[in-house]
Amino acid sequence: MQRTGWLKVGVGLVLGALVAALGPAPVGAAPVAVGPVARAAVTPVANEAIELPRGGRSIYPGHVLVAYYGTAGTGALGVLGEDTPDRITERLRRAARPFAADGHKVQIVYELIVTVADPHPGVDGDYSHDIDREHVQRYIRAAHRNDALLVLDLQPGRTDFLTVAKRWRWALRDPWVGLALDPEWRMAPGQVPAQTVGQVGAREINRVSKWLNDLAVRRDHPEKVFVVHQFRSDMVIGIDRVRDRKRLAMVQHVDGFGTQGQKLATYHTVAEPDRFRMGFKLFYDEDSGLMTPERVGQIRPRVRFVSYQ
Repeated sequence: MQRTGWLKVGVGLVLGALVAALGPAPVGAAPVAVGPVARAAVTPVANEAIELPRGGRSIYPGHVLVAYYGTAGTGALGVLGEDTPDRITERLRRAARPFAADGHKVQIVYELIVTVADPHPGVDGDYSHDIDREHVQRYIRAAHRNDALLVLDLQPGRTDFLTVAKRWRWALRDPWVGLALDPEWRMAPGQVPAQTVGQVGAREINRVSKWLNDLAVRRDHPEKVFVVHQFRSDMVIGIDRVRDRKRLAMVQHVDGFGTQGQKLATYHTVAEPDRFRMGFKLFYDEDSGLMTPERVGQIRPRVRFVSYQ
């Protein structure tokens, strides 16, 4: 079972490298709401605690997160970039509705790749580039219009995750913005994205999660999403040493495409439900027999973060 990067790298990484040069897309139509009417922003008055889009300060238990994954301005790396933020939200809401069950609130999520792995070293030699700040600001504004969470996905190349995460500190200061680490694209010295599957150790993950947790505590944010992507056991070294953080919703997101049987085999091989809430990825193009929301709901251990790519 494989990850979509290995099918699309020729197109995906090359087009992904163009993202930083793209201009802003026009704002689309108003969304069709799931749940409460969207608020314009989160600006609490004095002594009022900042809450999540659908109320409260804790993501788990109580929510099922449903995300569209990709980067800004292109569909080559995922469905999120196939349209403007507001218009893609309409599609995301329709995809998310069937996951409402068992009294859980469905929370929509934009998972935006903000640091994109490249097959070439670039000026700084790190085999990755950041998308334009203006693109990220547009998704932050859309999140507040549409009652969505935003998760910044990092493909760091040869740079460590914490160094890259700190470049996005300005965006993570927003209470509805979380972070995702994608070890597939974390390269060791001498490695090149798409020529090998990367990996990360628990110590590096713990450094990033502590930094993000401290930021959330200092700013009195509600719980932030913190995702670790994985589709092979050796992508996360020492996963049993990954620490829980009180202000983070820790998610192990199991990726990989193929038949339903292959996807479930991968899930059961790498899943650590005693340490994380579980995530699961659905590929519109690469999966053979796309799982329905009802089928995903039958997976054990239970899936609480579903993303579409």
